Amino acid sequence: MYVIVVGCGRVGSELAKFLSNDGHNVVVIDKSQVSFRKLGNAFNGITLVGNGFSRRVLQQAGIENADAFCALTNIDNTNLLAAQVAKKIFNVPRVIARVYDPERAEFYTNMGLEIISGTVFFSSLLRDKLTKRIFSSYLLESREVSIVEVEVKEQFVDKKIEDINMPEEFLIIAIKRGEELIIPHQTLVKHKDVLIGIAKSKSLNKIKKRLGI
Repeated sequence: MYVIVVGCGRVGSELAKFLSNDGHNVVVIDKSQVSFRKLGNAFNGITLVGNGFSRRVLQQAGIENADAFCALTNIDNTNLLAAQVAKKIFNVPRVIARVYDPERAEFYTNMGLEIISGTVFFSSLLRDKLTKRIFSSYLLESREVSIVEVEVKEQFVDKKIEDINMPEEFLIIAIKRGEELIIPHQTLVKHKDVLIGIAKSKSLNKIKKRLGI
């Protein structure tokens, strides 16, 4: 996969290193040459100094061949502008933008852009940790699916996973049992297990009722 990453901060540099280590072709764009130090000596991708929304710089980065484009600077306007250029002018198949402002994140999501808002994600995560220890839901970027953690209730002890799943609404994908993480297969649920599942966000209230929460 050919990926262009705009912004070589902490998030952008880590993503670039992950992708590069996995064997993908990566180009990182940043306005500061110094920022590329975060990539380390093992990074074998390409680095370019310039603005991530500049058509000249993007063409130099080979955007016509890009499979994915990630705008991850610390400035919302830069990320949104770069994402729109990549999506609407160069027709990159997958475009993701990082946006801090929750209202702008929702607005541009409704316009069809893939937006990740760390502000919304971490705020909801902290809320769940503080107030909903028994049922935590971590919203994904699609806003349609959540990753859910549920503490097992007594009525489900010694039940099979398929007896707890809700077809097309809630699917258990892992079990936390103490320090162990189990990928279930004909696994019986035990007391104090924590179930990790994928849920439709619109079904969360129904899932809570089903699980006795």
